[in-house]
Amino acid sequence: MRLWIKDPIAILADGAERGVVVEDGRIVELVGAGAEPAAPVDQTFDASRHVITPGLVNTHHHMFQTLTRAHPKAINKELFPWLEALFPIWAKNVTPENLRLATRLSLTELLMSGCTTVSDHQYLFPPGLEDAMDIQAEEAGAIGMRMTLTRGSLNLTVEEGGNAIPGACQDADVILADCERVLSKYHDRSDGSMLQVALAPCAPFNVTKRLMVETARLAETYDCALHTHLAETQDEVDYCKSKFRCTPVDYIEETGWLTDRVWVAHGIHFNDEEVGRLGRHGVGVCHCPASNMVLASGMCRTKELEAAGAKVGLGVDGSASNDSSNLIEAVRHALMIGRLRYDAASVTHFDAFRWATEGSARCLRRDDIGVIAVGKQADLAFFTLDELRFSGAGDPIAALVLCGAHAADRVMVKGGWRVKDGMPVGVDVARLRYEHGQAARRFLEAI
Repeated sequence: MRLWIKDPIAILADGAERGVVVEDGRIVELVGAGAEPAAPVDQTFDASRHVITPGLVNTHHHMFQTLTRAHPKAINKELFPWLEALFPIWAKNVTPENLRLATRLSLTELLMSGCTTVSDHQYLFPPGLEDAMDIQAEEAGAIGMRMTLTRGSLNLTVEEGGNAIPGACQDADVILADCERVLSKYHDRSDGSMLQVALAPCAPFNVTKRLMVETARLAETYDCALHTHLAETQDEVDYCKSKFRCTPVDYIEETGWLTDRVWVAHGIHFNDEEVGRLGRHGVGVCHCPASNMVLASGMCRTKELEAAGAKVGLGVDGSASNDSSNLIEAVRHALMIGRLRYDAASVTHFDAFRWATEGSARCLRRDDIGVIAVGKQADLAFFTLDELRFSGAGDPIAALVLCGAHAADRVMVKGGWRVKDGMPVGVDVARLRYEHGQAARRFLEAI
C-alpha cells in the first residue's frame, strides 16, 4: 500500500513540504511544495494538524530503574553515593516479572514521546535474571519498537576495588558466553531490522580489564556495537587515575575500545586532547542532559565533540536519575543546557533534534533510520500544536522544543501506526500503570 502523509504544518526534512509517501515500511518519495506524488497512492493521511519529525532515537537508558524513581534513599545525591544507595535494592528486588513491567513501561513512555528506536543499557543480572535480554526482546516486539538489546555486565565488586555488590555481579566467562548467545539469537544487521545487539560492560569502575578487552574482541567477531559509561563524573576520572594510572579515555584505548563501533554514555569530563582523539576515532557520545543535571555531573561538550568528528546522540538515561523516559523532553533539556554551556546562537533546536535522531542513529551504527529521506525506514513522529503551551508560536519546529512538547499525537514505526491520538496501540496504559506501580511499591518496602 502506498500511503501519502499529506500537507503537514511543517516537516523536519528538506523538499518534503507537502509530505512523504510510504510503501512497505520505507519512505519512497518526498513531495515538495506545490507538487503531487509522482505515482498514484492507495491512501492519504491528512497531516494538516501535525508537525512531523524523524522518529526519535534513544541511545542510553536503564529501564529497570523505573522501579526506583524518586526513591527516598537516593534523592539529592551525586553518582557514587546514589549508586551505593540503590545497588543493594536493585540486586535483591529486580525479578524477571518486574523487569518485564519496567521494560514495557519504559518502552511505552518513550514511544508516546515520539521515540521509535531505543537502546537500554541492561547491566543488572542477579541470580534469576539470566534471561533479561530475551524479556526485553519480547517486549520490544510486542509494542512494535526497534531496539538495540544492549547486553551489559558487572563483575567487579566493592571488595575487589569496584563499586558493584556481589549480588549484582556475574562471572566474566558466564557474561561472555551469554553475550555470544544473545548475539547469535538477536543481532540482525540487515537494513530495517527491528532488533540488534550491542555489548556493554557497565563502566571502568565496576568491570575488570579482562572483561573490557574480551568484550571488544567479541564485538569484532560479530560486528556489533560497544557501549559503556565513560567520564560521567570527576570521581570516575580520579578513580581511573588512581587504579589504572591513566584517564578514562586512555583506559578505553588500552582495552581496544577507541574505535568507531563504540558509543559511550555521558562523556562529560574530557580535556581538549581527548575530545580530538575521540573525534579522530569516530567514537559516539550519548548526551544525557537531564541525568547530568539531576546528579550534578557536569555538561557534555557536545559542540566540540561534533566538530572533532565524534558522533553525538541523545539519551534519557535511567529513570532513577532522570525520573522520566521522555525523549522529546530530553531534546529541550539538551538545548537549554547546551546554551548554558555555550550561548544562544551556538546551540539551536536543529542541533538538539539532530542529536536525538540522526546523531543517535549513527551512535547505534544505523544508517537506515534517523532522517526523513527516500529509502530510509518510515519511522516518524507526529506532534500537534493544539495545546495552550503552543499558542502564539511562529516557527512550528522550534515550538516543539522551545514551548516544551512532551507527547506525540501519532507515531509510525516501519510504516505502521504504533501511537494514535496520543495513545499506544495495543497497550492498556491504566493496567500497566497499576501493575508497574504495585511492583515499585515493593522497592519502597525494601528500604
